[in-house]
Amino acid sequence: MLQINDLTFTAWGRTLLSHAQATIPATAKVGLVGRNGVGKTTLFRVILGELPITEGNIGMPARWRVATVDQEAAASPVGLLDTVLAADEERARLLVESETADPEHLGEIHARLNQIGASRAPARASEILVGLGFSNGDLERPMAEFSGGWRMRAALAAALFSEPDLLLLDVPTNYLDLEGALWLEAKLKRYPNAAIIISHDRELLNTAVDHILHLHDGKLDLYAGGYDAFETERAERMRLQAAMNVKIEAQRAHMQAFVDRFRYKESKARQAQSRIKMLAKLPPTVPIEAEHTQGFNLPSPERPLPPPMLRLEGAQVGYGGPPVLSRLNLRLNADDRIGLLGVNGAGKSTFAKLLAEALPLTAGAIHRSAKMRVAWFHQHQIEALDPEETPLDLIRRELPELTEAQRRSILARFGLPAAKAGTKHSALSGGERARLLLNLVAREQPHLLILDEPTNHLDIDSRRALLDALNDYQGAVILITHDRSLMELVADTLWLTADGTIKPFDGDMDDYARHVLDRARQNGVRVAPPKPVEAKPGKEARKAAAEARAAVAPLKRQVEAAEKELEKQQDRLVKCDAALAEPGLFQKNPQRATELGKLRAQTVNLIAKAEAEWLAAAEAYERAQSLADA
Repeated sequence: MLQINDLTFTAWGRTLLSHAQATIPATAKVGLVGRNGVGKTTLFRVILGELPITEGNIGMPARWRVATVDQEAAASPVGLLDTVLAADEERARLLVESETADPEHLGEIHARLNQIGASRAPARASEILVGLGFSNGDLERPMAEFSGGWRMRAALAAALFSEPDLLLLDVPTNYLDLEGALWLEAKLKRYPNAAIIISHDRELLNTAVDHILHLHDGKLDLYAGGYDAFETERAERMRLQAAMNVKIEAQRAHMQAFVDRFRYKESKARQAQSRIKMLAKLPPTVPIEAEHTQGFNLPSPERPLPPPMLRLEGAQVGYGGPPVLSRLNLRLNADDRIGLLGVNGAGKSTFAKLLAEALPLTAGAIHRSAKMRVAWFHQHQIEALDPEETPLDLIRRELPELTEAQRRSILARFGLPAAKAGTKHSALSGGERARLLLNLVAREQPHLLILDEPTNHLDIDSRRALLDALNDYQGAVILITHDRSLMELVADTLWLTADGTIKPFDGDMDDYARHVLDRARQNGVRVAPPKPVEAKPGKEARKAAAEARAAVAPLKRQVEAAEKELEKQQDRLVKCDAALAEPGLFQKNPQRATELGKLRAQTVNLIAKAEAEWLAAAEAYERAQSLADA
């Protein structure tokens, strides 16, 4: 177990931990919560030994391995799958030793490899990577080809794969999409060892953890259960503490009144002195936390627009090459609340740009009300803020017609009072910058509010404030978020972005969660059931390995040929869909439309056949490669 004993940490002119104590059971999954800036990440760094303890200590078994994800994986030429496999240092070391070991020692090495399930490692690592959003085709790509966000996912995959005795995760869903967050939630529920997760995702804290560790005023309080149970118990504790405070103050007032009245009266002096002593022994009242969260200002339009506010007919959109989205036939009414689902890269942000008029159609038609005002919030706005500017500088540029007093008044309503209004963006928290931009883009009473990952920098209380504001807002909402709780409580209708188009999803978030997890299991790299590896005498072992290596090359060529055929058919399907999406095709040339429909059906069948051939070839290749490595 992890024991935090009388821990005090002081730095940067602040005491972030003051005589904090907690005991974390050996296999507990713990959600670490608290307001932004209270020291949650600092506690992680103290546990890891990166920051010196001012007072107290942290105890854990000497054999425990502790791991975290504090930076992205290196942009190296090493393949993605190999990078994750290398996180199991013992397995990697034993495989290296087996290449030069003598026959006697080789038997011991293979016995240990069997014991730690080394032969199952590639399948296990692949399942984790696919669950976090990587495709099977990504597994052999070098790390240098991935962006920083995807390398962060790779680092998370490596930490999960290595299965340390204590896993520390600092807001892991911030660089995941909803699908990755759903998979991670399920994975953490099954994690075999202890884990502490800093998270603002209410759904994850309710389903994936069995304890909540609350950091406040430098203290740590451990609660059993998920976040809802924590809130209920904490509210009850605060109620009881408030009642106790009232009782103590009543006793204090009663005794003080007696002392004040009889203190100098000789006949009552002894009793007055007794009450003075009792007053000194009364416990101090504990102040009740009054944490205030600034609300969001999302003004509703003065009057709704007639339906449909927006309509797409055979719409297609992209960036000059093949379309990202096509066959879009959708309509949006003034009171719709749409939750947009789909993996990263499926086209959700492209669709948001289309609706916000930041990207034109390449085919089809879009009909929108001429009076419709659209507000669009996305993460790149936060990244694009000039770190040397202040909120006041920003609002001067955005609202030049207002007076200085009016600008400061607006910033105060946004939760940025005078002291913060002149603070550089680089010194503001991510939550403060997100709040500023969210309120600013929605200021003109939009009819449509498009929110692309609005909660990435918001703590739980701020997310609840955003939820309240969205429920009060009387316009249409398009929501893209990895926060399942927000999606469930805001969206009335779900649209799924997949296969190059967007269609209504028939189901709720529970159905979608099952869909995501089933897909991750089906798409994981399938390998043959692991077989015990037996050590062979030196000459026989070398002969068997040589035969296996000879079989590897042609099997690898079969895999590559199957991959090329699969890519060829997929390209053919994209071109067929693009042709079918041409406006007026069915009216102008019905025969051509019929031919394209038949061609598309044939191509879908060929893709299924190519996938089956690729899978069979991949399985044979992996079996041969495993024997060759042995």
